[in-house]
Amino acid sequence: MNKGIKSLTFYLLMLVIFGSLMYVIAVQGERRQSEELLTSLASQPSNLTDGFDAFRHLFLRDTESPIAILLLQIIAILLTCRLFGWLFMKMGQPTVIGEILAGIVLGPSILGHFAPGISDFLFREESLANINILSQFGLILFMFAIGMELDTGEVRRKLKETILISHTSIVVPFFFGMLTAYFVYDRYADQTTRFLPFALFIGISMSITAFPVLARIIQERGLTKSHLGTVTLASAANGDITAWCLLAVVIAIAQAGTMLSAIYSILFSGLYMLLMFFVVQPILRMVGHIYHNKELIDKGMVALMFLILICSSYLTQILGLHALFGAFIAGVIMPANIKFRKILTEKVEDVSLALFLPLFFVSTGLRTEIALLNTPELWWMCAVITGAAVVGKFGGAFLSARFVGESIRDSLFIGALMNTRGLMELVILTIGYEMHILSPPMFVMLVLMTLVTTFMTAPLIAFIHYCFRTRNKMQKEKVQLQTKGVFKILLSFGRAGNGQIMLDVAHQVFAAGRKLEITALHLTVGVDVNPLHADNFEEVSFGPILYGAQKLGIPIKTRYEISNNAGQDIVAIVNDEGFDFLLVGAGISLSNLPADVAVNRFRTFFYNRFLRFFKTPESWFYPGALLKDKTKVFIENAACPVGVFVNRNFVKASNCILIVAAATDLFLLDYARMLLKSTQGNLTLVDITAGDGADSSDIRTALAGIETAKQATVLRTSLTPELFSGYNFMLISYHTWNDVSEHHKESLQRMPSTLILNRELPPGRK
Repeated sequence: MNKGIKSLTFYLLMLVIFGSLMYVIAVQGERRQSEELLTSLASQPSNLTDGFDAFRHLFLRDTESPIAILLLQIIAILLTCRLFGWLFMKMGQPTVIGEILAGIVLGPSILGHFAPGISDFLFREESLANINILSQFGLILFMFAIGMELDTGEVRRKLKETILISHTSIVVPFFFGMLTAYFVYDRYADQTTRFLPFALFIGISMSITAFPVLARIIQERGLTKSHLGTVTLASAANGDITAWCLLAVVIAIAQAGTMLSAIYSILFSGLYMLLMFFVVQPILRMVGHIYHNKELIDKGMVALMFLILICSSYLTQILGLHALFGAFIAGVIMPANIKFRKILTEKVEDVSLALFLPLFFVSTGLRTEIALLNTPELWWMCAVITGAAVVGKFGGAFLSARFVGESIRDSLFIGALMNTRGLMELVILTIGYEMHILSPPMFVMLVLMTLVTTFMTAPLIAFIHYCFRTRNKMQKEKVQLQTKGVFKILLSFGRAGNGQIMLDVAHQVFAAGRKLEITALHLTVGVDVNPLHADNFEEVSFGPILYGAQKLGIPIKTRYEISNNAGQDIVAIVNDEGFDFLLVGAGISLSNLPADVAVNRFRTFFYNRFLRFFKTPESWFYPGALLKDKTKVFIENAACPVGVFVNRNFVKASNCILIVAAATDLFLLDYARMLLKSTQGNLTLVDITAGDGADSSDIRTALAGIETAKQATVLRTSLTPELFSGYNFMLISYHTWNDVSEHHKESLQRMPSTLILNRELPPGRK
C-alpha cells in the first residue's frame, strides 16, 4: 500500500471514529436537558421551529446588529467616496473634493432629503458614534502622516525666503476672518460662544492651507524640483506648522473659559513642546540613524513609534489642545532619516487614506445640512465669507511673493496654490463644531467655502498658465532654434527594466551619423502619490536606463512626473516641447512575460465567457490603466513620428525583418537604412502584396533599390508563424500591424521584438 492510500485510509478512519464519538456525546447531552428548558422550547412560536423561518428571523436580527450596520455603512461610504473621487479626478480636480462631496451626498442634504428611509436605516442616530470614533482615530493617523511629510530641514533652509510669504498668507486672511466674525457674530455664532473664540476660529479657518493637496498638485504638474515648487511647498509647510500652533492656542483659549486659565493651558502646552522637541526628538534622531531599513525596523520598533503617537495625542487632548495636534507634532519629530519616514508612512498612510478618511468625510457630511441656508441672506453671507477667504489668502500670498522678488507669474501661482484648503480646513471646522463654537449654518457656510477654494485651484492655475502661454511659446521657439540640427527623442517607459532596453533600441535605430538628444520619461499613474515616496520611485525607475546610458556613452535627460492620464500627458509633452520622435513601450497585452501572459489569458477567458454576449468591445475589459494599450492614442494624436516597441527579449537588431503590405509602408525603408548603418546587421524585406494592386510596381522598384545592398534581401511570400523564426527585430507600419494583428494572430505569437511605426521622419532628419 503506497503512502497516499495510507494517508487517505487514516483520514477516513479518523472521521468515522471521532464523528461517531461526537454523535454519542451529543445524544447523551440532549437527554440531560432540564424539564424547564424543554417546556420553554415547546412554547416558542411554531413559525420559528420551521427551518427557513428560523433562518429568516436570525438573518433579519443579524442584519440590524451594530457590527453589521457599521460594516454596511463602511461599504456604502467607501464605494461612494471612490466613485466621486474618480469622477473628480477625471475632471482634473483633487480627489479630496469628490470625497468631501460624497460625504455631503450621503448626509441629510441629499440622501436624507430624497431617500429618508434609506438614510434612517443606514445612518441611524445611535450608530453614528461608531463612525465618529473611527473617523477621529483615522484623523490621528492622517495628521501623524502629514507631520512626517513635512521636510523640516527644507523648511529651515528656505526659512528666510518663505517666512514672509507663509506668515503674510496667514496674518492677512486671519485679519479678514476676524473682521468678518465681528459683523456676523450676533446672528451666526452659536448662542453659547464668546466672541473671542468665535473670531479666532473664523480667522484660523481662513488661514489654513491644505499642504497634502498642494503637494500633490505640484507633483502632478511636474513642479516639485522647480523654484516655484520648492518655494510654494516650503511656504505651505512653514505656514502649516504656524497655523497648527495657532490653532492649539485658539483651542486652549476656547477651552479655558478665562484668560488666566488659558495662560496656564498655554504654559503647560509649552512644557509639552519642550519635552517633545528637546527630549523625545533627540532620542528618535539616534534611533533613525540605527534603524534605517525594513530589515531592521521590526514590529517592536513600529509599536514604539505608535506608542509615542498615542501618548502625544493623549497629552494634547488632556491639555485641551486636541489629540490631532499631538499627532501632528509626533509626526514632525519623527527621525529625519527619509528612509525611516518612508517605511512608517507606508504602514500608516494607506489605511488612513483609504479606510478612515472617507469615514471622516461622511461624518462631516452628516453635519452639513445645506437646507439650513434657506434664505438669500444666508447665501449672500456664504459668498461674502468665501470672497473674504479668497482675497485674504490669495492676496496675502501674492503681495508677499512679489515683495520678496518673485515674478508676477510665479506670485500668481503661489497665491493660487496657497489658497487650497481641502481636508485640513474640514479638520479645523469639525473641531470648532464639536466645541460648539460654530453654529450649524456657519459650519455649512465654511464647508462650502472649503469646497469652492479647493475646487478653484486647478482652473485658476490653468487660467494663469493660459495668460502666460504666449511668452512661454516664444521661449520654446527660441530653444528650438538653438537646438536645430539635434534629433530630439522622447523615450517613455513604464517598468524600470524596459527603459534600458528601449534606450538600446533608440541608439541602434537612430544613432548613426546623428546628434541625439534623448529624454527618458517615467510617469507614475495616480495623483495621490505621497511626496515622500516620489524620489524613491524616481531613483528606482531611472537606475537601469542611466546605467545603460553610461555604458553606451550617451547623455540622456530624465524626467519624472505624476499623472492621471498617462496617454494624454505624454502626447501633450511631445506636442508642446517639439520632440522629433516618440518612442514608447507597448502595453502588457503584447508582452510575452509569464505573468503578463497569465493576465491576458484571464482577460480573454473572462471576456469570452461573459462579456462577449453583451457585444462589449474586448478593449473595455482591463483590470486597470496599466493594461490598456495606448498605441492608438499616441499614434493618432502625437505631432511627430511614433514608434511603439514590443519587447520580446531584445538584445540587438542584428537580423531584422521588414514587412511591406502596401506602398504606404515604403517609409520604413528610411528607418531600415539607418538601422543597417548603425548595427551592420542583416535585413530581410518581406513583400506580402502577392504582386497585385496598382502600387505593386512602386513597391518592386523601391525594394529593388535597397536590395542592391549587401546586407539586404527581398522575400515575396505570405505571413506564416515559421516566417519569423531566426529574426530578432521587426519593423512594421501601424496600418499593416492593425491588419496583421486582426487576421494573423497565430503568426504574431512567434514574432520577434518589434517596432511599430506610423510615419516617415521629418524633412532633414533622415
